[in-house]
Amino acid sequence: MHRQLFRSFPVALLICFMLVTVPQSALASSSHHEPEPTKGMALHDAMRKLWAEHVFWTRIFIISAVADLGDKGFAPERLLQNQVELGNLLKPYYGDAAGDQLTNLLKEHVITAAQIVAAARAGDKPKQEEATKRWFLNADQIAAFLSDANPRNWPRAEMQQMMREHLNLTTVEVSARIQGNWAADIAAFDKIHEQILHMADMLTEGIVKQHPAKFK
Repeated sequence: MHRQLFRSFPVALLICFMLVTVPQSALASSSHHEPEPTKGMALHDAMRKLWAEHVFWTRIFIISAVADLGDKGFAPERLLQNQVELGNLLKPYYGDAAGDQLTNLLKEHVITAAQIVAAARAGDKPKQEEATKRWFLNADQIAAFLSDANPRNWPRAEMQQMMREHLNLTTVEVSARIQGNWAADIAAFDKIHEQILHMADMLTEGIVKQHPAKFK
């Protein structure tokens, strides 16, 4: 019956139905080019890419370190490279010295995180607690650095809350991975990914508002 109905359906009507239901973007000529991205869009995309890579490579390192995999010595190198790239992203707006300062703070952030993972995996509570204190102190220093660079758009309290949330979520991820609680581990990373993209957007918005002339 379905075949008979299809055969009886006028071809012209069928084509019209297809044209109505196909998205307009799919009907556009292939010779048309997408508009050039604005400078604001370019910064938005770059900021999101680098901060997403930050949490992705952190996760890869955590997995490698906890499981003692062969790439545990290589993942940290790639993670440290990401901190250089994040610092470089700020240089056009705050200068080379500020970009290098952010890189150094972020390198301390990931190196201390590695020390926490190692201590937690070894069950060394005192060492883990000491490294965790330094980790949160470093997060506050990053928040202060950002706020000082752009106080109107990056209030210190908001930056501090943002950084501490990132650390708290990463702590849950590490703990779940060590305990073998895979559902909690995955759920934690989903939250980390969502939070870091929100953080990236906050940073982009702050830069665009502070330096409007650079985005005309």
